[in-house]
Amino acid sequence: MFRPRANDVAISIVQEIRRSIPEYARLLEGPFGTIVTGGVEEAIAQFIDRLADPSAPREDRAKLFRHLGKLEVAQGRSVDTLQSAYRIGARVAWRRIAEFGQSVNLPTVTICQLAEAVFDYVDEISVLSLEGFASAQARAAGALERRRRRLLELLLSEPPVSSQTVTELAASAAWTVPDHVVAVALERLDDDFDLPSFDESVLDDLEAPDPCLLMADDNDQLQSLREHLPGWRAVVGPRVALSEAPTSLRLARRALTFVNRDLLPDDPVLWSKDHLSTLWLLSDEFLARELAERTLRPLAGLTVKQRTRLSETLLAWLETSGSAPEIAGRLNVHPQTVRYRLHQLEALFGDRLTDPDDRFRMEISLRAMRLLGSD
Repeated sequence: MFRPRANDVAISIVQEIRRSIPEYARLLEGPFGTIVTGGVEEAIAQFIDRLADPSAPREDRAKLFRHLGKLEVAQGRSVDTLQSAYRIGARVAWRRIAEFGQSVNLPTVTICQLAEAVFDYVDEISVLSLEGFASAQARAAGALERRRRRLLELLLSEPPVSSQTVTELAASAAWTVPDHVVAVALERLDDDFDLPSFDESVLDDLEAPDPCLLMADDNDQLQSLREHLPGWRAVVGPRVALSEAPTSLRLARRALTFVNRDLLPDDPVLWSKDHLSTLWLLSDEFLARELAERTLRPLAGLTVKQRTRLSETLLAWLETSGSAPEIAGRLNVHPQTVRYRLHQLEALFGDRLTDPDDRFRMEISLRAMRLLGSD
């Protein structure tokens, strides 16, 4: 029943892609746009055929979408643009399918199954296009280096790509996928510098305007960056899950900016984890939680209830420097309860309670966690 609508849906998809992706706007005008619309209609028809007969041959579809991936290489574009077009197509198609399903009173469960099928199909054709993209690059000079550079770009792009895509591209780029990574922002200190050399465990882009590295958080080369990078300044971002690699790089680059503004020490290798309080002044939630975890670690072994009570007592004490009765009135508890809690805090934090820098970090951590709704 939906097949007669395929052409209208294809036209809507192409129009939305033209509107949303500037790189494709001019390309999809005129006769070529008509050809592309026909290709989209063919893809919709193949999707319908797949629903009707899941065992139908798929090689024609595979050839079509691998070819589209190869075309992106030929046109000098990244595969991100094509995948964005696929996602747009999926949204438009799903909207039209949902409207159609409601108009013919399809059961809700059937409409949900169709939605899942649409996005599964888009995932499949995205992988096919990635294969086409990768194979075209492999035929070019420096294929391995290009794949590694592309992998780095994908890992540092937002939103993150699927784990399957990362696994496939990493295998083709001879890179072992770690669970946790750090990004390193680099800056050339003068015009007389050497390009550093790292082994295959490090992904690098050293010739870009904003050079960077990406490596596992336990990589041995991380501890010897100073020796690897004469003539360079390096800022190591925080340890994150692989899917959060863009966050690590963003914070490393922010710290590098602060170094150049004399807000952070001018060290050849700077570890951003040692300067989280300065970075957190930009009110980044990730940084707020990281700082709180490090500063309030003595509370980590307590129960949630204990942690909550001691946290509110510590914050009241830091904010007021008041007596037990004053804090008790603020917390609406007995002064003896406050004294008992303060003794607990002294046992947990020791001399840190009298150190001005530690007190500052405790207070902003507790305030941040209160705002974020964390215990």
